[in-house]
Amino acid sequence: MKNFRARTILPMVLLTIVFTAAAAAESLHVRVAESYGVKSFDDIEAIRFTFNVDLGEKKIARSWVWEPQSGKVTFGGPGGPFEYDRSELDKNPTDEMKKIDAWFINDQYWLLFPLHLVWDDKAAVEDTGEHNLPMGNGKETRLVVSYPPSGGYTPGDVYELFIDDDNRISQWIYRRGGSAEPTRVTTWEDHRKVGPLTISFKHEGNDGKFRLWFTDFAVKLKGSESWVEAG
Repeated sequence: MKNFRARTILPMVLLTIVFTAAAAAESLHVRVAESYGVKSFDDIEAIRFTFNVDLGEKKIARSWVWEPQSGKVTFGGPGGPFEYDRSELDKNPTDEMKKIDAWFINDQYWLLFPLHLVWDDKAAVEDTGEHNLPMGNGKETRLVVSYPPSGGYTPGDVYELFIDDDNRISQWIYRRGGSAEPTRVTTWEDHRKVGPLTISFKHEGNDGKFRLWFTDFAVKLKGSESWVEAG
C-alpha cells in the first residue's frame, strides 16, 4: 500500500508542478494588464487625451474624448471636431468616420495597449522567457503578441513586449503585418498613475528621431462631473 501511494502521489505532484508553471506562463500578460489598471476600467466614464508624435519631417497632434461605456468618440484635430458612435461602424459608416476611427484605434492602442492584452481575445500571447533588450543593455521577459492575419485595420501585426520586474512594459518592437524586420522599436517611459489607470506618457525610438507622447490626459469616473488629470 505504501509503494502504491508513493507511485500515486508522485504523478500528482508532477502534474501540479506542470499546471502551476503553465498557469504562471499564461498569466503574465494578465498581470501586466492589471498593473496598468484593467480591473478598474469599468469604473471609467470617459477618457481624454492628446496623441502627439514627432517623426522628424512630420508632426501630428490629435485630441480625443472617448466614452467607453457608450462607445461615443469625439475627435479634435485636423478637419475636426468630429463626433461618432463606434457602434455605427457596423452599420453604414462614412469614409470620414472610417478614416477617423482608424486614427482613434492607432492612438488608443499606444495609450492602452497593456489593457488589450486581456481585451483582445483573438490575439495570441506567448511568454518566450528572457531576451536581450532591443535598446540598451540587459535582459527582460519577452511577451510576443500576434494578431490574426485578417480583420481589423492592420491584420497580422506582431508586438514584442519587454516586461520589467514591476510587470510594466519597458520597451517594445512593432512588426507591421508580422514583417521580419521591425517597423518600430521604442521605449515605454514616464509611467504615471491617473485615477485607476497607469499610463506610459513617453515613447522614444531607437533611431533618435521618432518621439511620441501624450498630453492633456484625464479620466472621468462614473458618477463624477470632474476630471482626474495627470500630475
